[in-house]
Amino acid sequence: MTVEQSSLEAPSDIAALPLRRAWLVLAVVFIADVMDVIDSTIANLAGPSIRADLGGSETTLQWVLTAYTAAFAIGLITSGRLGDLLGRRRLFLLGMAGFTLASLACGLAPGVGFLIGARLVQGLCGAVMIPQGFAMVKVVFPPQQLRKALIPFGPVMGLATVAGPILAGWLLHLDLFGSQWRAIFLINVPAGVFALALAWRFLPHRTGEDATARLDLVGVALLTLASALLIIPLVQGRELGWPLWTYLSMAGSLVALALFVVSERRSSHPVITPSLFGKRSFVAGLAIVGAFFAGLSGFQLAFNLLLQLGLHWTPLHTSLSLIPWALGSAVAVALAGAVLTQRLGRATLHLGLAVAVVGLLALWWTLAHSGGGLSSAALAPSLLLIGFGTGLVFVPIFDFILGAATAEEVGTGAGLLNAVQQFSGALGVAALGTVFFARVGTGTTAAFDHAGELVIGLAGLLFLIAFALVRLLPKHAQQPEG
Repeated sequence: MTVEQSSLEAPSDIAALPLRRAWLVLAVVFIADVMDVIDSTIANLAGPSIRADLGGSETTLQWVLTAYTAAFAIGLITSGRLGDLLGRRRLFLLGMAGFTLASLACGLAPGVGFLIGARLVQGLCGAVMIPQGFAMVKVVFPPQQLRKALIPFGPVMGLATVAGPILAGWLLHLDLFGSQWRAIFLINVPAGVFALALAWRFLPHRTGEDATARLDLVGVALLTLASALLIIPLVQGRELGWPLWTYLSMAGSLVALALFVVSERRSSHPVITPSLFGKRSFVAGLAIVGAFFAGLSGFQLAFNLLLQLGLHWTPLHTSLSLIPWALGSAVAVALAGAVLTQRLGRATLHLGLAVAVVGLLALWWTLAHSGGGLSSAALAPSLLLIGFGTGLVFVPIFDFILGAATAEEVGTGAGLLNAVQQFSGALGVAALGTVFFARVGTGTTAAFDHAGELVIGLAGLLFLIAFALVRLLPKHAQQPEG
């Protein structure tokens, strides 16, 4: 759904491929991106089924989601430069092979710990694979064809985000060969093998790697440490009764982050281009992306748990109930990309966030007045609004945040924004998931309703924070090459 760091930084001295082969390269990258986006969301709906089969505590559901998105976010920080150091074709093939094998391991997982570990590896491999693909697309297409080639990415990746849970519901219902929830991971194996074969055959060997690139290992280590020190206590703290080490760990995360900032200022090869943080719009954009995707991811987890654990709906019933969300997103993504962004400018983001908040309020009212008789039809109007509102944000948000960035800063900025998007999703699952389980208490239907209402309110608050910060962005979207 987004453009990675190295995708906008590839030099132009490498000859483009014949157009027919360039489209085949694009197809390979497209398959890889769809696999990644779906895998970051598909386990959301399957969480209760996974826990029912493998056991584990309530935090199991959070870890199955968080392990993937956090690993992906952290891996993105360095993967662009690793492509320069080790070769983009080589890293793409390695990432795709690892992603496919990790998916197989997820599908065959004998226990919860094994599954979470496999999800961690899956996220890291996805982070290795995705940036290389975008970088190669930039190289293989002639400049006059590049924008046309990239047009479908935003809409399709946005739709894949909401389609993941719906696909999960169908796969769980079909129970192919008795695989139950395992099918949501095993489906990646034939897709991965097919993409790997195409990649081996058609990806170019020379893709404009930068021989002068260097990797700041100290900066990467500090950023990874800061992330782990924050995520682990947020997920585990409630279950363990919030012992002292959880608070010390979160405080340590701030210390590690501060050391990272100091290290970046002194590094001759910083992980993040320092000049970006001198731009008000970019700093505000990081907060907007963080608030929006944390609220969205946390809400999606809580809503799925409410329907399946609280109301005892089947995965298929739950997934079918999400179709209005997907339809709303589809319409909004098309409108934002084709019409609204150019005509309304950043007001498109204000409109989307406002509609999404109205949808959340409508959903809150529906839950509060359902009287235990909630139905898919009753949920449809509010989910349609939420889908439409978030769909208006999906496509243009990065372009507005990067509106004031220079050509040299755009690539690094896009990669960082994507990493923040993924990490914010992990934080949302960890934090709002913890709030949800803490409020469930006795586990009655009423308790689940109250927990769902609280998370909906918190998600709405995060959307309003993003709404307030949008005014700090440029009025018009960035239009970099491609």
